[in-house]
Amino acid sequence: MKRPLKIGIVCYPTYGGSGVVATELGKALAGRGHQIHFISYALPMRLDSYEGNIFYHEVEMSSYPLFEFPLYTPALASKIVEVAQFEKLDILHAHYAIPHATSAYLAREILGGKPKVITTLHGTDITLVGLEPSFLSVMKFSIERSDGVTAVSRFLKEKTLTNYGIDKDIRVIPNFVDTDKYRRVECTQVRERFAPPEEKILIHVSNFRAVKRVADVIRVFNEVQKKVPSHLILAGDGPDRSACELLVRELGIQDKVRFLGKQTELVRILSAADLMLMPSQSESFGLAALEAMACGVPVISTSVGGLPELQVHGQTGYIAEIGDIERMAKYAVDLLTNDTRMAMFRQACRARAVDHFDVGKIVSMYEEYYWESCSET
Repeated sequence: MKRPLKIGIVCYPTYGGSGVVATELGKALAGRGHQIHFISYALPMRLDSYEGNIFYHEVEMSSYPLFEFPLYTPALASKIVEVAQFEKLDILHAHYAIPHATSAYLAREILGGKPKVITTLHGTDITLVGLEPSFLSVMKFSIERSDGVTAVSRFLKEKTLTNYGIDKDIRVIPNFVDTDKYRRVECTQVRERFAPPEEKILIHVSNFRAVKRVADVIRVFNEVQKKVPSHLILAGDGPDRSACELLVRELGIQDKVRFLGKQTELVRILSAADLMLMPSQSESFGLAALEAMACGVPVISTSVGGLPELQVHGQTGYIAEIGDIERMAKYAVDLLTNDTRMAMFRQACRARAVDHFDVGKIVSMYEEYYWESCSET
């Protein structure tokens, strides 16, 4: 039997997909007996319960009048060095390339080549941040100097290789969901808070950034509610929220739309929904869609990024082109008005989540990758 590992996980602690995946991965690995050390500037959002073999190390930031901006990259590298030395880490897993992979590389060099650095690419670190001219060379270097690299979709792997001309093997390990936790539950009381029993409920979950095209969600719903009595739930928060609230008022549907803000517990909310809308402009995987599918909620999405790898058109939902409000609305109406088809889609959603993206399957893939990296000495 292979020995348990000491694993450092460097991640953003916020609501974004990379932080969620990193935290859930660490918790699952701890459940298998590995010792997990989270390293970040704040406690990860989903690290909400005590586990005896999970530890948190906060990056300490100092302010100096000489420096106009905080120096997070060297501060993070210093904290990694400290943790790796005293905890004797086997693996350092950097989620999101900048600055985490950069800091991890620096720490490994200071420590003479150990621990092994695994970098996971999540999406905007490649498709947005890394393409900034000031970051491009650092991004390429950090990825190529990692001991191992994973990407959450085939789309993201190809995008990385193409955009940066990288000569590096990238292992595709998709995002995952705990299908024991994310499953449809009885939620009559929750549903009644959002809509009358005879009405349908549509949902969207995101960080309200421009690439999520939340305004398209509202426009699709506006067309749907003209034909199907329904309400819309918008969970999350971000820079586009105010503009979306204004659009709802301009369309005169404020009584049919609920802005819930950030939510840490989504199972009961997803279980109250009939359909998810995800009209994103860019989506390297689509974790929110996977969580919905695990709860038996079909998804209408765009054809971008990793979404076609996640769901199956005509089985777990429908796929349309970016900005095609009319087609997405038509798909929604067709599904919401056909109970037999809806039941089949719900079953297919759940089955796909369990069969292809369950936490047990995906964590085993990471585990094998860690052991494989540690053996290459």
